Amino acid sequence: MTQPSLARDLEGILGDPDPGARQLALTQIEDLSDPEIIHPLIAAVRDEDPTVRALALGHLEDLGDARAVPAVVGALDDEDARVREAAATALREIRGADAATHLIDALGHASPFVRTSVIVALREIRDPRALAPLEGALGDPDPEVRREAVLSLAYLRRPESAPALRPSLRDPDARVRQVAIGALESLGARGNTALVQDLVGLLSDPDWRVRVEAAIVLGRSAHGLAAPYLRSALDDGAWQVRKEAALALGRLRAASATEDLVGLLGSDLADLRKAAAQALGEIEAAAAEAPLRRLLGDADVEVRKAAGRALEAIRTGIGRGDERHETFARD
Repeated sequence: MTQPSLARDLEGILGDPDPGARQLALTQIEDLSDPEIIHPLIAAVRDEDPTVRALALGHLEDLGDARAVPAVVGALDDEDARVREAAATALREIRGADAATHLIDALGHASPFVRTSVIVALREIRDPRALAPLEGALGDPDPEVRREAVLSLAYLRRPESAPALRPSLRDPDARVRQVAIGALESLGARGNTALVQDLVGLLSDPDWRVRVEAAIVLGRSAHGLAAPYLRSALDDGAWQVRKEAALALGRLRAASATEDLVGLLGSDLADLRKAAAQALGEIEAAAAEAPLRRLLGDADVEVRKAAGRALEAIRTGIGRGDERHETFARD
């Protein structure tokens, strides 16, 4: 099939009763420059053969033409998984002002998979008109839709979305709470007192992954409220939380946590010994020199390296004659 009759020829072949012939025609397309070719491709998305539908969606992905959005959105609800995946992939590649309009309309679709795919596509388009619909999707009944809405708002980096995102920290789904923490940080709310208070509360979240994320962001908050609660988190039942709490205390240069961190140097877990050594080095805790020296003979090479770096940091601090104190930004 060659120009100028590509679209017309394709339309004729796609009417062939043999699905193999229709499939072959689609696999042989190399030139998509004919502006009319979009029409037979859109029609092929409704073909009775799923392979034909998937192949047509692949070409619509390459075209990236907003006129295809309604057909592609419709294919997200296809009975065949291959077609649904091809539609989701194609939708992420379609651009243009008209695309956003069609996608926003599709946010009311009954299928959670369709709504999730539409949200991902809106994220890629970066159209400012999508902001309010995405914020509305934070209240969707499906947790995966809510999670993608949170991720999309984080990706768009519009600080005005922060108030709409904060309730997601209390979402009934742990995965949504977890990504909401990072999303709010990405919107510039990291050191905000109200957010820090929310994160402190999340250090008691029933899901350890949420507690981990809260500890990480609190460590970057540079806020005086965080340190006492992070010290308490060193006793958390999940070692991953204890590790991130230790690292966070180091980032905060929380000298008040020195004794707690020294205790962690005796942990049975190498990851915890390494995190405690790293934190003590950042604090430049002279009181930790002796236990850190003992770690120079640790069985774990990474722990030995962390102890060595910590001791070097402490010696450098002593050489400067500095007294390191907890320094925090406050609202």
